Amino acid sequence: MWDDQRRIVQGHPVLRPDILGFENLESAAAHVLLEMDNLGWQKAVFVGLSMGGYVIFRLWNLAPERFVGMVLADTRATPDTAEQKVGRARTAERIRAEGMGFFPEGALQTNLGDTTRANRPALVEQVRQTFLAADPGRTIASLKGLADRPDSVPLLPTITVPVLILVGEEDTLTPPAEARRMADGIPDNRMLIIPGAGHLSNLENPKAFNTALQGFLSELIVH
Repeated sequence: MWDDQRRIVQGHPVLRPDILGFENLESAAAHVLLEMDNLGWQKAVFVGLSMGGYVIFRLWNLAPERFVGMVLADTRATPDTAEQKVGRARTAERIRAEGMGFFPEGALQTNLGDTTRANRPALVEQVRQTFLAADPGRTIASLKGLADRPDSVPLLPTITVPVLILVGEEDTLTPPAEARRMADGIPDNRMLIIPGAGHLSNLENPKAFNTALQGFLSELIVH
């Protein structure tokens, strides 16, 4: 999903850790740190969208000294509500019983914005195939991790590195109001609403996303 962003960081080392399949996000964060250690990396700019953003909060909780900066895209600091926890549990049970075949039906409606679903059939199909290809067992584990994640709002004022907050204007899963809440709590941040995009803003409007990302990285990285 990050292929469109790779060219923005050409010339710099990039790690794309696989964070699917962990029953708690602290373990996912520890996995990211282990992959960094294996490469000999001391610090990084962490970029995460949706669940990736939740993992970034856990990373900050575990090892803030490893951060140069962070990009929080289409994510939130608040935990799941009771209703959301029930919804994730029901989805997990259905995956266990049926596999992933049903999953895109609802996920495409919530993950992609109206503009994308109306005008970009090729991207809709790409995302559909990505959902279908996901491993059922690992998806079930991640649903548990998402449901059980702690409240990260108390972490916001402790974040001492620069933060870029991005959110699709049509994102209904983690809407702009949640992005503003993060911006209100983080001392050094800049926030941008990505036009014509839903929850997968880096795929739906890569030009706007990349422009913002490139500008932010230019502040942090010495070429």
